Amino acid sequence: MYTDILNFSSIEELPGLSARAAFLVDSTSVFREQESIAPIKVNDNLSYMPWGDDNEMPYDILKLIENDETLSTCQMFNAEVCYGAGVVYNKERCNDDVLEEINDFFLHNAMASYFLGVAQDLKHFAFCVSVIILNPDGSKILRLIRKEACYCRFSEANEYGIISKILYANWRNNPDAKSIEVIDLLDVNAPIYDLMVRLGKIPGEDGLSKVRTTARKFAILTKIPTPDNTYYPIPYYASLFKGKWYNIKRLIALAKESKLKNSAPIKYHIEISNDYFDKLCRAEGITDRSKKQERIVAEKQRIIDFLTTAENSGKVWFSQSYTNAAGEVQHDVVINKVDDSKEGGDWESDIQEAINIICFTMRVHSNLVGSVPGKSQSNNSGSDKRELYTIAQALQKPYHDLLFLPHQLIIKFNGWHGAFPECPFVMLTTLDENKDAKIVTLNKS
Repeated sequence: MYTDILNFSSIEELPGLSARAAFLVDSTSVFREQESIAPIKVNDNLSYMPWGDDNEMPYDILKLIENDETLSTCQMFNAEVCYGAGVVYNKERCNDDVLEEINDFFLHNAMASYFLGVAQDLKHFAFCVSVIILNPDGSKILRLIRKEACYCRFSEANEYGIISKILYANWRNNPDAKSIEVIDLLDVNAPIYDLMVRLGKIPGEDGLSKVRTTARKFAILTKIPTPDNTYYPIPYYASLFKGKWYNIKRLIALAKESKLKNSAPIKYHIEISNDYFDKLCRAEGITDRSKKQERIVAEKQRIIDFLTTAENSGKVWFSQSYTNAAGEVQHDVVINKVDDSKEGGDWESDIQEAINIICFTMRVHSNLVGSVPGKSQSNNSGSDKRELYTIAQALQKPYHDLLFLPHQLIIKFNGWHGAFPECPFVMLTTLDENKDAKIVTLNKS
């Protein structure tokens, strides 16, 4: 009797052919739209640009990343390296009043969660969105909040190419206008100047110092400059999906899964004579065809149980035998153990090559995340790993400069003279220093 006609894995049997078929989603079309994207209208005064043909591109990107163990680990590693020892405000040259205000600001804002979140957005999507909230009279910035990039959309740019709004919503659920949060976006090229002008702190282009808005919530866009200046930047790792190695790595995993499910190694070879089951059924008086089939299945299961169950360990199987006219011994049942030992593994070198290419594309040395299998792999010395980790943190300098922009705005607007943001990193030390790590900044060790 058939149990499951279809194998619900990604590799299917082709009836009548000695072949299998693998079904994979084409990853090369994730980042590029096949045709021009038209803005989507929210109301008479507001429209936004969809992210991808169906406005689902960030979720497609996240799905591709989450489907690969190496890629998701590399992304998290890059975010953690970018986080370093966390963002802090250097307060060595601040007076006591400023020092107290900064301490209160950090106490009222989850700065660690915010900074790790924007670091992840920057590494995943090449941009992040921060929101500042002012007090009612607009004299101080009180809050700093991260808005997850995958839930942010940009309003349509005006005739000068300026994007004025950030729209925040759960776009997976096709939100209506009431469910969309609309936030004023400060000028991407000069957010500090734009905020000062809007609140009447400094004169605008018309030369007048006047309050131009009553809003107390503003968005700040931090965007990695890319050669192709689109609404939504294309991350550097897009080449990984446009090439073949992402799909090759997935195919190798699917092939191994198929082998385990459909072609498991044979441990025992059981030889049964042609008339063994006939004699068994005659001895038990079974004549009905369906009952014969049930008895055959039960006998096979009995043999399997004999071979596999723990309570039968060490027991002996007895079967009848006779010698034919040619002098050959004929057995009713013969159990042969198959030697399935094999050195190495299928596709071992291919999976190592695919992992190395993914790590190379993500700019992560494979030994730092332990992603390359195999005992024969070069594991580098402790000094080499320490230098690789130091290099990885040093390369975060341009990303820190971009992420410092909201903090520079806050310090300037709140009048915290002498303070400036910095992101120390963790320096792994040698044994002669009698400690595992130390915090290092560009200003002081």
